Amino acid sequence: MAVVPLSRTDVGGVRARRADAECTNWARLAAGGSLLASAVLLLMGNKRAGLVTAAGGTALAVLDQQDVVKEFWNALPGYIDHAQRVLEKVEATVAEVASQRDRLHNILTR
Repeated sequence: MAVVPLSRTDVGGVRARRADAECTNWARLAAGGSLLASAVLLLMGNKRAGLVTAAGGTALAVLDQQDVVKEFWNALPGYIDHAQRVLEKVEATVAEVASQRDRLHNILTR
């Protein structure tokens, strides 16, 4: 049987892995766990407890991801403007279809 000596990089690699393990993001784990628990509660039929747990998990996720929430909040007016333009196009299309229907109705009832 041969003995393999450990080099300095191996020892440093072990230390780096231990440092990564100590930097666990507990807020993410708590948010994910509570969202998972809320899903289980909802599937079991406990609606009220599931919704409360989901709200808590969502609050933890929002607290953990504040930068993402700020970016979304700043981009929200653009999304609303885009949705309004789409709705205006749909409204114009529906009005055009209604006028075509009326014209066709008038032609067929003569």
